[in-house]
Formats: sequence, structure tokens, C-alpha cells
Amino acid sequence: MADDRKTDGSRLLERAYELGAPDSHIAFYREFADSYDSTFAAGLGYIYPAGIVASLAAQDRPDGPILDIGCGTGLVATAIRKADSGAVIDGVDISPEMLEKAREKGDYRDLLLADLTGDFSHLPTGYAALVSAGIFTFGHLGPERIAGILGLCRAGGVAALGVNASFYAEQGFEAVLERLQAEGRIDAVVLHEVPIYDGRDATHGSETALILEFTVT
Repeated sequence: MADDRKTDGSRLLERAYELGAPDSHIAFYREFADSYDSTFAAGLGYIYPAGIVASLAAQDRPDGPILDIGCGTGLVATAIRKADSGAVIDGVDISPEMLEKAREKGDYRDLLLADLTGDFSHLPTGYAALVSAGIFTFGHLGPERIAGILGLCRAGGVAALGVNASFYAEQGFEAVLERLQAEGRIDAVVLHEVPIYDGRDATHGSETALILEFTVT
């Protein structure tokens, strides 16, 4: 009975949290690319991108393009461009169908296909900023992927990477950040907690994320 009261957006989110191998991600997002914005984003009151925008604006970001990691249908880029119409943004995602939806919105300079759990050495480097909302969460990327992703950013660039708050605690992100800082790869680490949803959904409306702000050294 309890499940009968869940919204379609809640069910979609819970399926996403249970994803495993890359092939399951590709199949899942192929199925839902057409309805992702309406069922998930609008249905759950997805406000996460606003937190990423605020975090990015609060940092001393050098001039240059931004890379949106796990960009999906482009919700973060749309939010960034509303705040800064001149921002140059590239996006990377594992799903061709989600990238096509992002392309239709016209907010990206370039859109790149890559599996961030595998070899992504074909991706360009030298970005001035890395942003992400929704990829560091259950069923998706863990903290061990941050080290590799840093190589996409130039020294002096900044990051605003959102991590589901429960996932952050469960997966040991703090230890990874401490190690990267000790190795001299990142500096000025700050965490900000933000809401992911606007509260309209009874099941997931109170979920939060920690936005990891840091400078790449």
C-alpha cells in the first residue's frame, strides 16, 4: 500500500538509486530520457541545480569553460546560463539519449559521451570549473572517481560537485577529500548543504546534498 502512494518521480528516483553496471545506466536513461524532465525534475520539485549555481558564483573562478559532469538533460547548464548568459559549458554523460535532450536546449558548447567509471582519456582537459548535480549518489559514482576527474580541470580551477548527503556519509567521501588535500591536489575545501527537492514529494522531499567546493591545485 505504501508504494501505491509514491509518485512516478519517486519510483524513477528509487530505480536510479539501484543501478549498477554501466550497461544498466545506459538502458535506464534510454527508457526515461523523453520523460525525465517532466516526471523526475518537475514531479519532485528538483532545485538541486540552484545550489550548484550559488556555489559556483561564490568561488573565485578563472575565465574559461565549465565541464558539467553527468550532465543528463542539461538542467545544471540551464540554471548556470540563467545566472550567467555568457558562460561556456560542456557536458559529459554516459547516455546518448540524455545528451540529445540536453543538446535540444542549446545551453552547451559541446556534449561528450563517456563512461566515467572507465576510461575517459578522450575527454578534453583544462577546464576552469567542474560542476555536477546527481552523479555522486546511490547507484552512480563514488568518491574514488574524484581523483580522475580532477585531471579534467586546470590548476587554479574550481569545483562545485554535489553529493547526496546520505551517500557522502556512507561512502567515505571525507577521507578521500582529506587524502587529495594531503597530496596537494585540491585546496580550500568547503562543504555546503543544500536541498535537492522543494519538499513537495512526501517520500524524498527532505533529501539534501553536500556541495563540495574546492580549488584544483
